[in-house]
Amino acid sequence: MIAIRKRSAIALTIASVIGLAAFTWPLIVTPESDIARGGDAPWTFALLLPLVLAVVLAELSDKGMDSKAIAMLGVLSALGAAIRPLGPGTAGIETVFFLMVLGGRVFGPGFGFVLGNTTLFASALLTGGVGPWLPYQMLGAAWVALGAGLLPQWRGKAEIALLAAYGVASSLVYGFLLNLSFWPFAVGEGTSVSFDPNSSPATNLVRLAAFTLATSLGWDLMRAVTTAVLVAVTGPVLLRTLRRAARKAAFEPVSNKELAQTIDDKRDV
Repeated sequence: MIAIRKRSAIALTIASVIGLAAFTWPLIVTPESDIARGGDAPWTFALLLPLVLAVVLAELSDKGMDSKAIAMLGVLSALGAAIRPLGPGTAGIETVFFLMVLGGRVFGPGFGFVLGNTTLFASALLTGGVGPWLPYQMLGAAWVALGAGLLPQWRGKAEIALLAAYGVASSLVYGFLLNLSFWPFAVGEGTSVSFDPNSSPATNLVRLAAFTLATSLGWDLMRAVTTAVLVAVTGPVLLRTLRRAARKAAFEPVSNKELAQTIDDKRDV
């Protein structure tokens, strides 16, 4: 696991707070504010988020990741960009989230944050999916991979079960957050699922839940199922492969238990 320096942790925290505001502004703005009734909020945050992400990525890269870590980042990002078109959101099927979960798990939350950003950015360039929604997708994916690096350090079948369950939960939260980013302008005014700047945050949250249930829950569930299945199927092999690569690159110290596992892996080949 690649350690995070104190300055990097602070940058990640600040970026996450700003990102959370970018997603949840419909629930926290006052009815009197211009942003509550205008259509500029998504565009404003869409322009702000890339600047915030650029600062964090620069901070994480500055003495936080050496050339070997950057090379690994490039490999995983390219692989994710290549496999994403195999399931380009059709019926909710996403073939890239499992890789971000496994990468964040092995290399840590800082690496995972960068991996989520670069993977979604590269795949957007490859598939022509660049638009005002991209910064939100990048940040959401970054949180998915970051969270995987913060999970308890279990091993064996318990670890696979944990990562599969996390894949389900994070996929659903990701879809919910993306809905929240554009929901106020998606259905117009006056419906039972419309954003109402005069209502309380709790009321708007209920409206958002109804909107999600009516429009995208099926897609989000398919993303969750796809991620969980791919983690369960590929996890044992990919985790072992990535950890072996991390040990050879000296990203982390090797314990006696891990050394014994490496010997066993070589015997199995």
